[in-house]
Amino acid sequence: MNYWTDAIGRADALLFGRVTYEMMESAWRRPVTDTWPDWMSEWDIPFAETIDRAKKYVVSSTLGKVDWNAELLSGDLRQTVQQLKEEPGEGLYVGGVTLPLALANLGLIDEYEFVVQPVLAGHGPTLLAGLREQIQLELVHRQEFRSGAVAMRYRPTPGSARFE
Repeated sequence: MNYWTDAIGRADALLFGRVTYEMMESAWRRPVTDTWPDWMSEWDIPFAETIDRAKKYVVSSTLGKVDWNAELLSGDLRQTVQQLKEEPGEGLYVGGVTLPLALANLGLIDEYEFVVQPVLAGHGPTLLAGLREQIQLELVHRQEFRSGAVAMRYRPTPGSARFE
């Protein structure tokens, strides 16, 4: 949890699709009682506080409004996200399955971050399934955890496919 707390804390804003936004909000939004639920461990609370106060952008054509420190994005995805990327700061952090694929296909992802868990699930969505072009990546950071998980951050290599 410390790893993800730090990663999200460095971002200027989080960029989510509808499903990820709703899932994160249901789990990590500060309750109106201002008391975190009993199911949260002491390790969860710093993450919950960080994601709760983070600025969020939500890409959705089905939501009519958002709150939880969020702004609903509409219009052309490429143009809208490119404008956000051009704002000063450290950058955006995107999560989910569908939105990262769309952004990768548009060539709008500057870094990819993967955490490989020592678990074989055998089901669930396949990461970046449907990517139109192969993107060559170079490793820029690697961190191993006591659990056996490994976090790796990559950047597209110079000359790697950019989808125009």
